Amino acid sequence: MHMHEESKANMVYSGTFERSMDAKNRLTIPAKWLSSSGENEFQSIPNPKNEFLILMPPEEFAGIEKRIEAINRTPMEKRKAIRQFYGLAQSICADKQGRVLLPEDQCRKVSLSTDVVLVGSKSRFEIWDRARWQQTQEADLAIYTEVAEEIGL
Repeated sequence: MHMHEESKANMVYSGTFERSMDAKNRLTIPAKWLSSSGENEFQSIPNPKNEFLILMPPEEFAGIEKRIEAINRTPMEKRKAIRQFYGLAQSICADKQGRVLLPEDQCRKVSLSTDVVLVGSKSRFEIWDRARWQQTQEADLAIYTEVAEEIGL
């Protein structure tokens, strides 16, 4: 395994960043989320409830099919889930300035406006419409507070 591949496989996406998309649905990924090797390919897919986009590196994306195969479902259900997963996903690459072009159909599906929030989620990150993100924060913060107290954080 090359050094840059190893570091990318261990990439942790953390932090919250407010960004603006331009008229062509381009936005800048935080520099700390980009690989120094310049290989910055991501798979983009709407979350199942169409609330936000999930972007993940190819290594994380490849692991999803394995997780689908491992669950207790019929072979037909697994095939349908895999078909939907691959059918909804699109490959995107960051340019040298760290900008990605988000697919128009995905932006519409999750109702992204010009103002977005990028949220780290360990091995992937999410792109939310800023207004929707702000609406979810109160309920999410309450759950986080309960869990954090339960684990002694």
